[in-house]
Amino acid sequence: MDTKNLGFNSKLIHSGQFHDEFGSATVPIYQTSTFSFKSADHGAACFAGEEDGYIYTRLGNPTINALEDAVADLEGGYRGVATSSGMGAVTAVYFGMLGAGMHMVGHNAMYGPSRMVMETLFKKFGTESTWVDATDAQNVLDAIQDNTKLIYLETPANPTMGITDLEAIVKIAHEKNIPVCVDNTFCSPYLQQPFDFGVDIVLHSMTKFINGHADIVAGMVITKTEKYYSEIRGAMMNIGSNMDPHQAYMVNRGLKTLAIRIERAQESAQKIAYYLENHPKIEWVKYPGLKSHPQYELAQKQMKGPGSMISFELKGGFTAGKTLMDNVQLALLAVSLGGVETLIQHPASMTHSKIPKKSREEAHITDGLVRFAVGIEDVEDIIADLDQALVLI
Repeated sequence: MDTKNLGFNSKLIHSGQFHDEFGSATVPIYQTSTFSFKSADHGAACFAGEEDGYIYTRLGNPTINALEDAVADLEGGYRGVATSSGMGAVTAVYFGMLGAGMHMVGHNAMYGPSRMVMETLFKKFGTESTWVDATDAQNVLDAIQDNTKLIYLETPANPTMGITDLEAIVKIAHEKNIPVCVDNTFCSPYLQQPFDFGVDIVLHSMTKFINGHADIVAGMVITKTEKYYSEIRGAMMNIGSNMDPHQAYMVNRGLKTLAIRIERAQESAQKIAYYLENHPKIEWVKYPGLKSHPQYELAQKQMKGPGSMISFELKGGFTAGKTLMDNVQLALLAVSLGGVETLIQHPASMTHSKIPKKSREEAHITDGLVRFAVGIEDVEDIIADLDQALVLI
């Protein structure tokens, strides 16, 4: 089926469909490590890339390819590269696009391991990086060097909810022939499609919204062109961060309900953000759906909705935050996001704890910042849970 002219919800159901000889209504799980060839000539042709065919699951698998095609279709990209985790996607991009003597510019507020793997492991092999507040495009321009080969962004940023002007960054980067990669995990393709703004590479931790049920770890990279696809897919295959067929089946199943899950959580998040903004024990709230957000107008232009992620600071800082997290009852004190359950966590001591305090502060990741991932429970119950915990502060 040609899904090009279908609506987003219809694409969720029908993109990447694989039709087997038995007429399975879902993509079957090809739980195999290797595939047999029709003949020696067929095997040679598959290895040479002269014929279509599967060789070995690390190199490709029908179940995995169906998911890759589905997410690429939803993002409007060329093709997808599925990985065993979100960090598998990040490192596949780094390995595919960078090397010794090369430099990248990244947003200083992003998922902690995405930054730390560059500043520790890749640094050992001669790759350089500069981290700036990318919500101001001038900072990115100022950080570009002669050897800069990649601009790497998250928008909204994790966990500050800062929003980067993709169109402005792409204009700066492309004038210097530098590709731009965007981690689109916080939005998913339902709320934001970076390729529409000229971005070259999009990645996801599919552990989050795309899978949506907190039961699978997975990643995906989608590229705009065949060139970047070949480079990143080659890196993924060589480092062995391929997805497992059963993982792919589970993510494909979760993908079908992406839109209705996000709509429900987003509707609740807007109400919760208003509640927090007007609570006397809250210092500030960062949520793209609030007019008080510094990039509210940009969010209206760039995103199809504000999403379900909220960051806020309690009056009383770290101590107050600890009291809140120790006393919520419905919200789970856990990292991750994008599932059906509401989660709360403290970035400075959890997801971003490996980043030095000075660097965290430069990225506006304060000791009292709380990240709140809204699930699909009844919003009245989520607010009541926050209310009873805030009373104790």
